[in-house]
Amino acid sequence: MERHSHKKRGPASAILTADWHLREDQPVCRTDDFWETQWKKVTFISNLQKEHACAVIHAGDLFNHWKPSPNLISQTILKLPDKFFTIYGNHDLPQHNLDNARKSGVFTLAASKTLQLLSSGHWGVSPEQGSLIGYHIGNSTILVWHGLVIAEGAPTWPGCIAVTPKHLLKKYPKYPLILTGHNHQPFVAVYENRYSVNPGSLTRQTADQNEMKPRVYLWWEDTNEIEPVYLPIDDSIISREHLINA
Repeated sequence: MERHSHKKRGPASAILTADWHLREDQPVCRTDDFWETQWKKVTFISNLQKEHACAVIHAGDLFNHWKPSPNLISQTILKLPDKFFTIYGNHDLPQHNLDNARKSGVFTLAASKTLQLLSSGHWGVSPEQGSLIGYHIGNSTILVWHGLVIAEGAPTWPGCIAVTPKHLLKKYPKYPLILTGHNHQPFVAVYENRYSVNPGSLTRQTADQNEMKPRVYLWWEDTNEIEPVYLPIDDSIISREHLINA
């Protein structure tokens, strides 16, 4: 079950998140200072990490473009939470190709020891079923994957190639928790007391996300429980004017 009052428990084992899409430019739907707002979200998670003294597990697309500016890279180095683990998302990779990963900003952060890259689960790579891969903690391993997972019953579109969380949980029964990124809509699914968690995007960068509540999830390894932590937002800063006037 999802819990809603993390203050009642001891420190979490990990913070689960995905799809930060850090960027220097302003999304067309935003009426605030987006540069300032996105770093407030990062600082909120950094403070949460300090409170729990745990790892932050990120399921890909740290940046909105594979080639972040020096300014964006510098600010990320200064602001990124401690114990940050990630994988490559499609936006993190030149031409969405893992063979080009060494050219990316995420690789620069890994080379500078600002973050740690997990060995698999990157965009374009299907998880290997035969061995436990991902993030290891205690007696558990989290499967982390950047691929399109859509909640049961959610609408799709022509040509959509996706899997459901229940499909993943059935396919990979050795994992108590599967963390996915790429789909910007948050959802949680459970099957046989195991979880599939898709945290959604850190910020709202398109007008259709106006009703979305950005969040991360706390996870306790000993009981395999999760709990959402909602990030502070301003409901008034998403504009549809660019769509009306198009």
